[in-house]
Amino acid sequence: MLYRAGQAWIEHTQVTTDADGRAALAFDTPPPADAFRLAFDVLPYFQSQGRPSFYATITIDFVPPDVTQKYHVPLLLSPYGYSTYRGS
Repeated sequence: MLYRAGQAWIEHTQVTTDADGRAALAFDTPPPADAFRLAFDVLPYFQSQGRPSFYATITIDFVPPDVTQKYHVPLLLSPYGYSTYRGS
């Protein structure tokens, strides 16, 4: 799920990742926000694989310098840890 900042976090869109684990989010007009939140619901994925997971949801809050640009925000995930960064 993608949220945008307002007086509270406002859900903007919800997508499911593809077979490669990617989710494409595109906007005709950039949403009016300075900050965004990506929320990854990871528990169902691990349950579908019959694997345990310490995490149910992982959230990433970020402030893009230019909302008209494209950003790649990878989430590297294992059952007991994760890492994220701004990709190119």
